[in-house]
Amino acid sequence: MSISVLPRTQASSTNSRHFAPRSLLPLETESCWKIETGVVRALSWLEDGTVVTLGLWGAGEIVGKTLAQIDPYQLECLTKVEATRLQTDNWLQTQSALLAHIQQAGELTLIRSHRRVDMMLLKLLNWLGKKFGRQVEQGQLIDLRLTHQDIADMLGSTRVTITRTLNQLEQQGLIRRLSLQRIVLQEEEVWHYEI
Repeated sequence: MSISVLPRTQASSTNSRHFAPRSLLPLETESCWKIETGVVRALSWLEDGTVVTLGLWGAGEIVGKTLAQIDPYQLECLTKVEATRLQTDNWLQTQSALLAHIQQAGELTLIRSHRRVDMMLLKLLNWLGKKFGRQVEQGQLIDLRLTHQDIADMLGSTRVTITRTLNQLEQQGLIRRLSLQRIVLQEEEVWHYEI
């Protein structure tokens, strides 16, 4: 599955805004946000307060309440974010963004369908590495600074289980954890783990 990424537009500098990590993008009914730089997490929560991660979006992708008729709904900046406000009357970009939302929902559903937490976590790290990572000598660097609770929310698990599983994966040599909550995924080792 491929996710379409829209190029940075010339006109974006006039409507562009900067957001700090962990701040929220304003939700508006007549517009969406095109992410120029950074990573945004779409989330909701259940009646009992359980956080549900609906997707992670990066540069060139479009997010907004208009694309996800879910209530409650928030867009949280996981990193520093530069975003441009887009009016939803530009349906060509909105249709492309809608397709990307559908594709990502399917990918995250497939990741969460694994029965074992270690497999879910490895699949999520692999997905994050492909979508947001960069190749370094030791493997794929995931430099999102996600907390263990953020990862648990994405997988429908607990922070304690994710911490324990990350420790196990690190002991097995499948990942390396660096300072500032960064992870290096040892890609060739993951392939052997899946067999």
